Amino acid sequence: MIAAMIAAVIARLRDARFLSLAFAGAMLGAAFLFPRAEAVRNGADLLLTLDITGSMNTRDYALDGAPASRIEFAKRALRRLVADLPCPSRAGLAIFTEREPFLLFEPIDVCTNFAAIDAAIAALDWRMAWEGDSRISAGFFRAVEMARRIDADLVFVTDGQEAPPLPAYGAPVFEGKRGEVLGLILGAGGYEPAPIPKFDDRGREIGFYGADEVPHESRFGLAPPGAEQHEGYNPRNAPFGSAMTIGTEHLSSVREPYLRQLAETTGLAYAHLEKPDGLAAALLAVAHPRPSLAPVDLRPAFAAAALAGFAVLYLVIPLAEILLLRRRRSRLATALPRRLT
Repeated sequence: MIAAMIAAVIARLRDARFLSLAFAGAMLGAAFLFPRAEAVRNGADLLLTLDITGSMNTRDYALDGAPASRIEFAKRALRRLVADLPCPSRAGLAIFTEREPFLLFEPIDVCTNFAAIDAAIAALDWRMAWEGDSRISAGFFRAVEMARRIDADLVFVTDGQEAPPLPAYGAPVFEGKRGEVLGLILGAGGYEPAPIPKFDDRGREIGFYGADEVPHESRFGLAPPGAEQHEGYNPRNAPFGSAMTIGTEHLSSVREPYLRQLAETTGLAYAHLEKPDGLAAALLAVAHPRPSLAPVDLRPAFAAAALAGFAVLYLVIPLAEILLLRRRRSRLATALPRRLT
């Protein structure tokens, strides 16, 4: 009777071999026939804008154990951000110098066009700048307006250093609607002042800027209060005085209070760029959610199911048969002496 029961179990295991093989084959077939499906997901539409002005060449970051400029570090962070965005997000790219952002391309799908976006960000360079000035507030407000026109949220990476410094009357007035465009201002750079690399007209580094090579105050518009106390003051010919102000504008650090003020004015959030990863979660928390249909790759799920079927076929069932045969031999070995006696 015991032998009959074991024989019946083995027969069922043979049936299980067929069933597991059929299941694995069906899953492999489904992976080829139904590789994708569609589901509604929340993504983001972004305009990535990078400040490529001179102070962004300051090397106060490190990448792969070597000193890195703010531009190179920001590029690494933006590339990682694009890689971490959920489908069906879209991303466009712009650069900023002087007082104007320049749109390289409007937002495109980050999943189907990832290689092109990644290569475009990697190719950004300070040599693309067409002017040497860095009027942060003017360029940032124009970038907000550009993002509004293309219906995208904004990621604006800058150290916040105005060059030349703001005039006495301060930054220009923001004329947009606060909160219409959301996103992040990313403050690039360290908190300690660092020297700014200087390059010749062929792009070769030739040292660092000195205190006498950069403007330390703005001499546009109205003179600041108390200018009449400056040396050489003349209300008509020298309203700022004749002596040049010497400050620390030849050194650079992230101007965080100023960038926070710009963020508050426009309704964007502010974050300090400290590491090249983790930006996607911070950005998605403040950006407009953009629900749309996105492709879902079903092949990994089907492949995992097929692997489970093959595991049952070639691992579980053979082990079960071995255990049953050992039990059968053990029972026969104990029953045989009894019959002989």
